[in-house]
Amino acid sequence: MKEIKRSKSNRKLAGVIGGLAERFNINANLLRLIFIIGIISTGFFPLAIIYLVLVYVLPNEV
Repeated sequence: MKEIKRSKSNRKLAGVIGGLAERFNINANLLRLIFIIGIISTGFFPLAIIYLVLVYVLPNEV
């Protein structure tokens, strides 16, 4: 099973969404759009905190 890692080539901020998109074979822009819609609909903090935790938990792609 392939590990989830922060992407070095497909990143806008920290590479978390790019890494998730590569792992699950999803278009990164579509996943970013879903993330933005989720952030707006949940009031910013829940998804922002999850994103920040993933920045520190997920290793960088080599």
